[in-house]
Amino acid sequence: MAPNEPSDRAADQPGRPGRPGGPDELAELRARLSAVEAHEAQLTARLHARAPRHHRVRSSFAVLLVLIACVLTPLSVAAVWTKSQITDTDRYVATMAPLARDPAVQAAVTDRVTDEVMKYLPVDSLLDSVAPDDRPRLSALLGGIGQALTSGLTGFVHGQVQRLVRSDAFDTIWTDVNRDAHAAVEKMLTGHGGGAVEIKDDTVVLDLAPLIDRVKTRLVDDGLSVAAKIPEVHTQYTLVQSDAIPKVRTGFRLLDLAGFWLPVLTVACAVGGVLLAVRRRRAAVTAALGMAGGALLLGIGLSVFRTVYLDKLPAGVDQAAAQAVYDTLVRYLRSAVRVVVALGLLVALGAWIGGAGRWAGTVRGMWGSGLGAVRNAAERAGLRLGPVGRFVHRWKAWLGWAAVAGAALAFLLWSYPTALVTLCLALGLVAVLAVLEFLDEPGGGAGHPA
Repeated sequence: MAPNEPSDRAADQPGRPGRPGGPDELAELRARLSAVEAHEAQLTARLHARAPRHHRVRSSFAVLLVLIACVLTPLSVAAVWTKSQITDTDRYVATMAPLARDPAVQAAVTDRVTDEVMKYLPVDSLLDSVAPDDRPRLSALLGGIGQALTSGLTGFVHGQVQRLVRSDAFDTIWTDVNRDAHAAVEKMLTGHGGGAVEIKDDTVVLDLAPLIDRVKTRLVDDGLSVAAKIPEVHTQYTLVQSDAIPKVRTGFRLLDLAGFWLPVLTVACAVGGVLLAVRRRRAAVTAALGMAGGALLLGIGLSVFRTVYLDKLPAGVDQAAAQAVYDTLVRYLRSAVRVVVALGLLVALGAWIGGAGRWAGTVRGMWGSGLGAVRNAAERAGLRLGPVGRFVHRWKAWLGWAAVAGAALAFLLWSYPTALVTLCLALGLVAVLAVLEFLDEPGGGAGHPA
């Protein structure tokens, strides 16, 4: 063993070339390790520098698209309402129908028609039916009581007109006038065409000629034969009077053209903004609330404009009738505002509940626990889900999305959904999801979509 000792000691010495781990080799390894670490740090820095830039660009475009959707929402609601009034005769007639039963409108129409008829029924016209020899004496008599006779005749005509306006026949006349006038709604908005609805400067008027013709027939039937000489009279009843009508008319032309594509563009911007966002659920909540807020601003604007419009009416205009006309004309527009607000709140609520927040998780946990307790109680009572439970467990996610798609399709295919219809569809969707949760048998299948 002795001869080997010097070689063993030599091998133990680090400076010898026969053994790895010498100073030069260690230094080289340290240099390589440092280079690798530096390169890795450089790559990491590049990735971290590039990712925020990429996220900032995406986020900027997402915010822009969501803002555009929020701005376009009130315009889309107004465009859809305008298009429905122009292209759907039944919708227009339904809009105008309540005015026939409004007391203020009935009183205003009665006074307007009475004044127009009395222009063609002066007291002197009664002499036409008297023999020529008796006219001088009757004329002298009328000179003393002419004012009283005129008042009596006016009261008689007013009573006949009022009876007609308050009868069911007026509903038919009013509906026919507006149905025939629907072709002229385009004129009301564009200034072209013809019909019973006209625009004169800053005033929208409705021609009451059919009503006057019916009053003339009733007066003749009641013994006032001189009323047969009343010519065809085109009396104009003011629907709207505002110096903003020319501007509104120009805007309505654009809204009519955009009645279909503007809502599509609005939804596309909202969906695009959500898909581009880094945090999509938060973007969905923001977009839904923003669009609901935009529709709410439109509703507030309608109320503000109503006050301004009524304050600027001429002194002789019946305020109650003007108020009734305005509220009736925009009632479907207000209904559309309520629909969009309700839909926006529901979508925001759904997106929030599906998120990863603590409160959202608590709500989902309460939902699952409650329905699970009901299912367990039913199973203890003898309920066996069997293949149904396994099927629902496997395809639960897809079935849930199918229910959401069905509710959305029903909403889109509904002719004119109201806020009540929107809430009913939402409750129906919640009920379907509750049934799926109840039928889901934990452990009944594997590989269901997440």
